[in-house]
Amino acid sequence: MSKNIIIAIDGYSSSGKSSMARALAKRIGYRYIDSGAMYRAVTLHAMRNGMTSADGTVDAEAVTRVLPDIKIDFMVTPEGQHTMLNGEDVEKEIRQMAVSNFVSEIAAIPQVRHALVAMQQSFGSSKGIVMDGRDIGTTVFPDAEMKVFVNASAETRAQRRFAELIEKGTPASYEEVLANVVHRDHIDETREESPLRKADDAVVLDNSTMTIDEQNAWLLDLYNRCSQ
Repeated sequence: MSKNIIIAIDGYSSSGKSSMARALAKRIGYRYIDSGAMYRAVTLHAMRNGMTSADGTVDAEAVTRVLPDIKIDFMVTPEGQHTMLNGEDVEKEIRQMAVSNFVSEIAAIPQVRHALVAMQQSFGSSKGIVMDGRDIGTTVFPDAEMKVFVNASAETRAQRRFAELIEKGTPASYEEVLANVVHRDHIDETREESPLRKADDAVVLDNSTMTIDEQNAWLLDLYNRCSQ
């Protein structure tokens, strides 16, 4: 009989980790937590309240001051999981390129990471969750029973993200998306607080040439082995 475990899926932006984490959680009956959506929600709050500038700078002190006023949760609907910011459904807004352009800067603020890590750990107190992000297996749940690190080339990830935006009717260019992917990679890898890196005991999944069905089957097989 399978035991309830914590599944941590980390990796680079637009590597498909959220889609695969969501699909795995649905398949095995676990709760899915999109940690990236939480950082996007904080970013949206900062943008709405004048804490970001057109030149790309962020008022980190102002963001830190409002953290106690920010409440994030998830609501499951027939259409899928929606991110709630202080009771408002912001799922569509947080996926816009405008938010993508600031999220790595917001996520690099130590106080933001501390606040959201504590929130994420509370979600996993009873186990039975799949969480994806940048530091889930290294910082949030270093003792997770199953850890995966997902990667693909920047060009492959940009093409996926571009196709996703176009499908949703969001204006974007491939060049803009690729530049954003490269920029976010740099910030994620070099930030002082919880930089993006593979946990020593994580299994690497390079899904550059894999179909969605192939990667989902790979994850399910790993889960079956880790949950025994």
